[in-house]
Amino acid sequence: MTGMTGITDGADGMAFLDIEQVVFTYPGRPPVVDGVDWRVQAGEIHCLLGRSGCGKTTLLKLAAGLLRPQSGRILLRGAVLAEPGPQLGFMFQAPTLLEWHTALGNVLLPVSLQRRPAPQDEQRALALLEQLGLASHAQRHPRHLSGGQQSRVALARALVLDPPLLLLDEPFAALDAITRAELQDDLLRTCRERGTTVLFVTHDINEAVYLGDRIALMHGGRIVADMAVDLPAPRTQAMRHGPAFNEHCARVRAAMDRTAA
Repeated sequence: MTGMTGITDGADGMAFLDIEQVVFTYPGRPPVVDGVDWRVQAGEIHCLLGRSGCGKTTLLKLAAGLLRPQSGRILLRGAVLAEPGPQLGFMFQAPTLLEWHTALGNVLLPVSLQRRPAPQDEQRALALLEQLGLASHAQRHPRHLSGGQQSRVALARALVLDPPLLLLDEPFAALDAITRAELQDDLLRTCRERGTTVLFVTHDINEAVYLGDRIALMHGGRIVADMAVDLPAPRTQAMRHGPAFNEHCARVRAAMDRTAA
């Protein structure tokens, strides 16, 4: 994208995820996704930011293979993405845990849908729970877990097959501010350690700046800006109070205001 201060195109070279001129329309409505081009590089955390109704959740579903575009194409590592598979992990707005399964059973669900879990699968699931601070909660059922703990179980479930691409649709929106900040740090740490590429949908500017290597701004079914977030890694909560963080937030807010004008 050009013509906007501080906003740049994605990196050169073949993208990990390449969305090319994608259009999607629900019956009887104008296009919800309208000719989107979007490139995401391997290992990036790329936040998709926009107001409610701008098409960002639909675009995420297209990137996941849950919907098929009417035109255009979506490439994952150079191959056309036709349907969801083990190369993708999902985390939605609600944890959507199965009440009759323990935390461990919920984490193992993606494995169970493919085959009977082996001992190494259980070890991997337990390691994820430990990494997220839930080792002592593995045998508890969701009703005995707090909202933040349920979200951590959902994150572990999304990562249990070690997918190279993780897609998240406002997964922390219902949490209180303190728990939300903790989950953001959990997500950053876990995905950086694994080298996971992340698409994160949000309408929260602060969240997008804190999490993202890049932010794609969506408006009216189109990506209207793509900007780098030049903050050091690892991100820390103390950064939120610094001038660089606030300058990034102000720049994103100004871009959003321009698109709404």
